[in-house]
Amino acid sequence: MLTDERSHESVEHGMQPEDTPELRELYKGFEENNLLPLWTQLGDLMPMTPKSKAVPHVWRWSDLLPLAEKSGELVPVGRGGERRAIGLANPGLGGNAYVTPTLWAAIQYLCPGENAPEHRHSQNAFRFVVEGEGVWTVVNGDPVRMSRGDLLLTPGWNFHGHHNIANEPMAWIDGLDIPFSQQMDVGFFEFGADRVTDNATPDYSRGERLWCHPGLRPLSQLQNTVSSPIGAYRWEFTDRALTEQLLLEDEGQPATVEQGHAAIRYVNPTTGGDVMPTIRCEFHRLRAGTQTATRNEVGSTVFQVFEGKGAVVLNGVEHKLEKGDMFVVPSWVPWSLQAETQFDLFRFSDAPIMERLGFMRTMIEGQE
Repeated sequence: MLTDERSHESVEHGMQPEDTPELRELYKGFEENNLLPLWTQLGDLMPMTPKSKAVPHVWRWSDLLPLAEKSGELVPVGRGGERRAIGLANPGLGGNAYVTPTLWAAIQYLCPGENAPEHRHSQNAFRFVVEGEGVWTVVNGDPVRMSRGDLLLTPGWNFHGHHNIANEPMAWIDGLDIPFSQQMDVGFFEFGADRVTDNATPDYSRGERLWCHPGLRPLSQLQNTVSSPIGAYRWEFTDRALTEQLLLEDEGQPATVEQGHAAIRYVNPTTGGDVMPTIRCEFHRLRAGTQTATRNEVGSTVFQVFEGKGAVVLNGVEHKLEKGDMFVVPSWVPWSLQAETQFDLFRFSDAPIMERLGFMRTMIEGQE
């Protein structure tokens, strides 16, 4: 818990020298040599708690989807732009298509018969499908079906493209670590085939056939991998896991994170850790009438409502939510969830970065 209520403003500033010609000359020398003294900017460089430039914000699916549909009518998919993806720009981040200082989120839209050309990049990516069928993403030559409720992975430096074989368009959300990669100057990009390299449409990808057997690991793949080798985490298993947690709670067993709040984390089966080194993915289910504890967390997180109705309270302001709506929680902004009906939400965050660097801190209301 943070118990010291002092702030930079409340502490007497002992480094306020008298304004003299000599002092002004000193500061001029700093400016001419591209220097900035710490004593004039401590509160900005070292705030008492995280103060993100990103702000809490909600994007409505009822606004996002029509704009994506219109983009499908007007903007072709092909080389140059590569993807018909519309980034969610946090209002506090100066017009960049960043949902947080570390994360990028977008709605991507693919019309019937379209191919999004293959490419690869250093940035880690995933896709989550809130509705629709008929698209396959091909990752390093492995065709992966995209269906409602599925989490699809494209770890960094894997060639990938998408094609829609259905008679209907399809929309989904993309999540990447683009802002973090850009800040760290680690990005590489390479063009691949102009069309997907495998037009097959199997129900299950080769990666799933090899890896998706509970508690079993192929002896041919004993080396640990940085990112998960599973291309698709299927909704049927996510749904079953959440359902069983709530049933166990009914039986008096310790299976949920809070009363009425079931949750799972998608994991890399080779390490038991996060699916990718920079992004954590989770799924949460609240019983109707459940309200979670208010919490503050270092790092940023994004939610999308998968099903149901409810609300999020961000920094004391309540926002009603329904299917498809997305919202962002910047670092250390207090938040809680309220369920009107059964309330299912997909969540992704930069928690692996914060934990690995030792910056993670969480404060939960009512807990010491």
